[in-house]
Amino acid sequence: MIRSTTGRATSLGLLLALGLTTTACSNGQESTDGAAAVAPVKGRISLTYLQKQGDQEYFVGEAAGARAKAVELGIDLKVVNLGSDANKTVSEVQAAIAQKTNGVIVVVPDPAVGPQIVQTAKDAKVALLTSDDQVCATGPDPAVCAKADLVPRVGFSGTQMGAEVGKRAADEYKAAGWNPAETRVIAAWKQDVTVCGDRVKAAKEAFGAVAPGVQTIDVATDNTPTGAQDKVAAIINTKPGVKHWVVVGCNDENVHGGVTALRNAGLSADNVIGVGLGAYLACKDWSGTQPSGMKAALFINGKDVGALAVQTMYDKLRSGKEMPAEAFAKTTMVDATSWKSAGVTCA
Repeated sequence: MIRSTTGRATSLGLLLALGLTTTACSNGQESTDGAAAVAPVKGRISLTYLQKQGDQEYFVGEAAGARAKAVELGIDLKVVNLGSDANKTVSEVQAAIAQKTNGVIVVVPDPAVGPQIVQTAKDAKVALLTSDDQVCATGPDPAVCAKADLVPRVGFSGTQMGAEVGKRAADEYKAAGWNPAETRVIAAWKQDVTVCGDRVKAAKEAFGAVAPGVQTIDVATDNTPTGAQDKVAAIINTKPGVKHWVVVGCNDENVHGGVTALRNAGLSADNVIGVGLGAYLACKDWSGTQPSGMKAALFINGKDVGALAVQTMYDKLRSGKEMPAEAFAKTTMVDATSWKSAGVTCA
């Protein structure tokens, strides 16, 4: 874990607060994202997009959207797959700076590197923007970070997305007519990822508001299909009296893994309600001929996020337009009847 000293945290927090409210201060202070110290670029702009899990379908789409927007705007763009390597995040930020990039957009594998990459970008006077996951300038955990210390972010509203998932799951549950005593909700997510916590919390609250009385089982996963499948399988074995299951989670991986575990345990599709978040794995089940417990999924289009991130950084570097604290792309709820027309790309 990378931690800042108390003095450094205080200084960084003050600087970021200033950077989020004004492009440059008359006394020369600058923001922790480094953007306020960057003069508008008159020539060709160079950007670096660092992504975790770059081979995941969502992030493949995000990179494609970023590249298309870069071509449209006449920007040089380099996309780097960080995988799940937090140390690579730091080294690639340093490499991008050495290569004279004007701005860095990053999806961090681990938010603990936040203070280090913020400081690195600030020292080099390179603009920094995050996409998807939040990064705190003053500590490793964005969940306990002051809002003024969060680096500007482009992505989706975790609370809004989770609420949509929870409501759809509750509607499916009510339509099924299940007995609450014989039903359990599985909520699966990687519990140290802030945006995941926001999504799942909102999903549980939205479900409970429409369908109260159903017990929820929180399942800690690594946000992968196999990880979720293994953890949910272990839970099922301890609940022989449960006849019906609702599965929600941080992403399609968690829900698809949970639904797969339930199917492997002998549960029929009629006894499972999975509502994914992403739709890029849910659509695999809908492409087949067999009934699926994946009843719906919230389609989040990575292309929209990648394009919005590049546009946001371009506006900052070309004209000095302040980056918003958060900017959100649109979402669409889809199911087996609507995913194709909505434009979902199946992994």
